[in-house]
Amino acid sequence: MSVEKIAKAIRDIPDFPKPGIIFKDITPLLQDPELFAEIIDNIAARYSEKKPDRIVGVEARGFIFGAALAYKLGCSFVPVRKAGKLPYKTIKASYELEYGKATVEIHEDALNAGDTVLLIDDLLATGGTVSAAADLIKRLDANIIGIEFVIELGFLNGREKLGDLPVNSMIIVD
Repeated sequence: MSVEKIAKAIRDIPDFPKPGIIFKDITPLLQDPELFAEIIDNIAARYSEKKPDRIVGVEARGFIFGAALAYKLGCSFVPVRKAGKLPYKTIKASYELEYGKATVEIHEDALNAGDTVLLIDDLLATGGTVSAAADLIKRLDANIIGIEFVIELGFLNGREKLGDLPVNSMIIVD
């Protein structure tokens, strides 16, 4: 796998969604079937001997990678969504944003006690969203065997919010 090739395909969009932010656009990765397959194959290889029972993907881009991984590994996919988007009974976890709070939810019956879970999102920034998702998984008595990201913004120290959970990022931007 060419991590360099994947890194070069990530497009920087300055001042999006607001001034001062450099958005990491993964659209070029998704448009290149070979690069997308490399990402999925690389992550799946780490779990080929110890397959998770479920892949939990964080809205919205975590769905893209998570669904493909679930197919590749032969396990089920569970979405974690923003508050009010799931149709059945949910449990919620809130986290701090720069200006306020946000909440994510999971169906209360999405995981079974003892399930092994691989949590995935496209990008680790401050860690708030994925930390809240991990909290939901733990509250359903499932076991997180890994957290995967395509990109990590290392300078934001998001890993610190995840404690001793096993985290892997393909590309770390310092």
